[in-house]
Amino acid sequence: MLQNFTNSLENIKNKVSDIGNGLLSANELILEALKDCNTDKFNEAKGFIKNISSKTDEIDNEIIKVLALYTPEARDLRRVVAYMKITNELSRACANTRSFIKGFTDVCADVDTKTIKEYTLPMQTSTVKAIKTTINMINIDDSDEIQECYNDVLIEENKTDDLYEMVEANLHNLAKELDEFEKFYRMLRALRKSGKIADRASSIANLLVYIQIGGNFQK
Repeated sequence: MLQNFTNSLENIKNKVSDIGNGLLSANELILEALKDCNTDKFNEAKGFIKNISSKTDEIDNEIIKVLALYTPEARDLRRVVAYMKITNELSRACANTRSFIKGFTDVCADVDTKTIKEYTLPMQTSTVKAIKTTINMINIDDSDEIQECYNDVLIEENKTDDLYEMVEANLHNLAKELDEFEKFYRMLRALRKSGKIADRASSIANLLVYIQIGGNFQK
């Protein structure tokens, strides 16, 4: 029975990793698409985050079976409970990614290249780094290493927040006319989704720290 339990946990972890890697691939492709407002790449990115609800539901059902069959304790219980919360965060991150693609595709061609390079590319770069570090944490067992990775995720999340605030602060300088204001406002709404993806990565990273170290959820 112990081997079956171990196999079930490993299967759940692998499925969580697969969704996370899809989220990472989508956001890496978005980063490429932003450089030249490539609509084809934006659309291609959507393919990496298809059918997420059914995938997360499948994982959650497996977790419920594990809880019912094996009644795990201590760290094993922390892992199972955290995975169920992680699937929700991954689902939200994928939804934010889809919203970002839709929102920025509509406005990308209207935003000057300087603005994209100055704010959007660095912001999305930090989002990608936050996701990548978080997904790597899934396979880390060392407590010190996983805490260091979590700190790195928080740094990248803070960068996205700072860049967003800088865009917002400069909005009125960039938008001198009403139509320009509407254009940049739509860009801000899209960029906010990028920031929310980094927020979700931070929440997942916090849950992975919880699995390893315990303590309280920070988000």
